[in-house]
Amino acid sequence: MNIHEHQAKAVLKAYGVPVPLGFPAFSVDEAVKAAEALPGPVYVVKAQIHAGGRGKGGGVKVVKSLADVKAEAEKMLGMTLVTHQTGPKGRLVRRLYIEEGAAIAKEFYLSMLVDRETSRVAVVVSTEGGMDIEEVAHKTPEKIITFSIDPATGVFPHHGRHVADALGLKGDLAKQAGTLLPQLYRAFVEKDMALLEINPLIVTGDDKLRVLDAKIGFDDNALYRHEDIRELRDETEEDPKEIEATKHDLNYIALDGEIGCMVNGAGLAMATMDIIKLYGSEPANFLDIGGSATAERVTEAFKIITADPNVKGILVNIFGGIARCDTIAEGVVVAVKEVGLKVPLVVRLEGTNVELGKKILAESGLNVIAANDLSDGAEKIVKAVRDAA
Repeated sequence: MNIHEHQAKAVLKAYGVPVPLGFPAFSVDEAVKAAEALPGPVYVVKAQIHAGGRGKGGGVKVVKSLADVKAEAEKMLGMTLVTHQTGPKGRLVRRLYIEEGAAIAKEFYLSMLVDRETSRVAVVVSTEGGMDIEEVAHKTPEKIITFSIDPATGVFPHHGRHVADALGLKGDLAKQAGTLLPQLYRAFVEKDMALLEINPLIVTGDDKLRVLDAKIGFDDNALYRHEDIRELRDETEEDPKEIEATKHDLNYIALDGEIGCMVNGAGLAMATMDIIKLYGSEPANFLDIGGSATAERVTEAFKIITADPNVKGILVNIFGGIARCDTIAEGVVVAVKEVGLKVPLVVRLEGTNVELGKKILAESGLNVIAANDLSDGAEKIVKAVRDAA
């Protein structure tokens, strides 16, 4: 689960992390009142969406009067902000963050994330703050320093010194880095974060470290422990199909392609998406129905796929282990009869009760194209979509 910048800063502030003073605003009047509560004379008006690159898209403006705050708020609220992370459709701006201006002397990058290879929290720092970290990694990878923290010991003073050395901080700034790192680590662990990204972490004109922007993602599986975090969820920033999928324990991510996928197992789902691209088309979604899928869950998954107007064909690819092929077939039949079938459907079944599953589909009277293997299924659905065009 992701949250907005103003929410992320509030979470971090509770752990003593130094952030600029600011207030959220949901209307132009609230934006002006927020600015009036700030010391001025410089104000920053920030669009709040779950995507990066807001500044390049016109979603961050530095102004020097209350009148300018009002003017920018009028422009931003209700606008569709397009960035490299939103895609061409962009995101509707429904809220703003009005923040005090900062005299920036230097910009750095700092993030924390779960390193699955080491089962530790990895810390990533770079002197190239304010830039896309992917671009830095591509062009100047030597400017990215990474180290991990052992969960059995937590943060030691040498970790803070490592950050200070990597960023070239000396004296009091190095001490501030030594204070900041354990604050961030504690917040990361106690709130079950999956990602904490600060870009940029700045040095102000009076030599203070400040978190100028913050992005936080939480582990969905741990949200039951954090009622306060769950309340921060903004469903208007999420795809309605993805919201519906979470209600049925489905792992669903909407994409921009034309072939809907229903698969059991994340690895098989990735392979299915890859082979669809290999045959010249694009997947419309990632959908893992899980190893213990029921007929009801399959039905709901089918409804979600068909709710996407971009879907021109559907590929069901099941390797039955825990999930039985007959259960999947029953779910597909129920779903098709309930919501109808207006696009080509290819089904590939293999594994437990595969013959029974194929029999259920064959006797259903549905216009289902059977596939023998993954390659055959991808080839058939791509061809069926093209023939129907």
